[in-house]
Amino acid sequence: MADHYDLLVLGGGSGGIATARRAAAHGARVALVERGLLGGTCVNIGCVPKKVMWHAAEFAQHAAHAHHYGFDSVPREHDWTRLVDNRETYIRRLNGIYDRNLDKSGVTYIAGEGRFVDTHTVVVDGRQLSAEHVLIATGGKPRWPEIPGAALGTDSDGFFTWRERPQRVAIVGSGYIACELAGVLNALGSRVTLLLRKDHVLADFDAMLGETLIERMREAGIEIQMQRRTVELTETDDGIQAVFDDGDTAGGFDELIWAIGREPAADTLGLEKIGLELNADGTVPADDWQDTPVEGIHALGDVTGRVELTPVAIAAGRRLADRLFGGMPERRLDYHNIPSVVFTHPPIGTVGLTEAEARREYGDAAVRIYTSHYVALYHGVLEDKTPSDMKLVCVGEDEKVVGAHVIGDGADEMTQGFAVAVKMGATKRDFDDTVAIHPTSAEEFVTMT
Repeated sequence: MADHYDLLVLGGGSGGIATARRAAAHGARVALVERGLLGGTCVNIGCVPKKVMWHAAEFAQHAAHAHHYGFDSVPREHDWTRLVDNRETYIRRLNGIYDRNLDKSGVTYIAGEGRFVDTHTVVVDGRQLSAEHVLIATGGKPRWPEIPGAALGTDSDGFFTWRERPQRVAIVGSGYIACELAGVLNALGSRVTLLLRKDHVLADFDAMLGETLIERMREAGIEIQMQRRTVELTETDDGIQAVFDDGDTAGGFDELIWAIGREPAADTLGLEKIGLELNADGTVPADDWQDTPVEGIHALGDVTGRVELTPVAIAAGRRLADRLFGGMPERRLDYHNIPSVVFTHPPIGTVGLTEAEARREYGDAAVRIYTSHYVALYHGVLEDKTPSDMKLVCVGEDEKVVGAHVIGDGADEMTQGFAVAVKMGATKRDFDDTVAIHPTSAEEFVTMT
């Protein structure tokens, strides 16, 4: 006989855990199933360990500037293994915190892989679990190309298993993962080559951000090769070699990272048992209420392919629990104006519409663009005068701010506050009427003319 619950959550990532704990707080009987480490991609092989590596890279860059600020003694060598050990100790502590929090919330944690038997029943290692509501929150996984020799490379998951830093690294991809890893490895001493299929990076972001980032990466010493469609990897005496569709090659790499996107982790769930058909791209279909076409089955997070950000999955999950068990029938996530940061070097912050999106939605005549190109004060005493760039996208007679974008020092921290303003419908006049905090980079957002 199956153990019965009000809610059964498949996936112990940030979204699944947030949903489970909120539902339990409302009095629901909840079980959560996870086959890997608690915390999912973000905690174990994503946002959190990535940010640790980014901080190390930032420290390396600041150390290089230290003599301009009067310091004679700065670190000369970096111990990659020690960094990895410290990072993993931190991650294991987070795993334990998640485990304890589930227990404190009264959520039953079941280690294993869940597979549907029918609409209300899931089996985990022979144990049957049933529930009125089942949430699919199994996340995603790196996408791999189907080409000869692909296995000679690795992916972002593999990056986090490295015990030593490779000297020569190729990264195939143009999205945020490719750009972030390129910046980290370059700053910590690797020779990095970024292989792009086209001639841009961060295609889904405002064009200014991608164009500026390419300039900054090249200035930092990253080699960027464009129009490179990799069709094969081979192993030579000098290392890994990438073969392109035009017959040209690039080689001598100790490691090659595939960063060509992610795909949903839904192939082992047995969805055919409940008649739930995946979308053409393999994502689980879910509407604005996180409901799938099958009654009682819900989905959120990366497995749905919709705004693949940890805070989005958490917010969607908590609202779903409020709606199902908290007596809040209208509770759901608004997917508009969701801010995000790319932890490149320099970092990028963005919220709202890109310039191109605003022009398509409102027409050229209704759109007004404000920009700022400036050098942050930090660089004032440096020989390196790397500039930063900002853009405000405004529409209508009242110049409502529908997009705010920045690449430069502090972009990661300043974006959160300005995202509140954009979410609340602030106008350019509201920005102008806000007194600047000087001297900061953030003040550029309220002093543009």
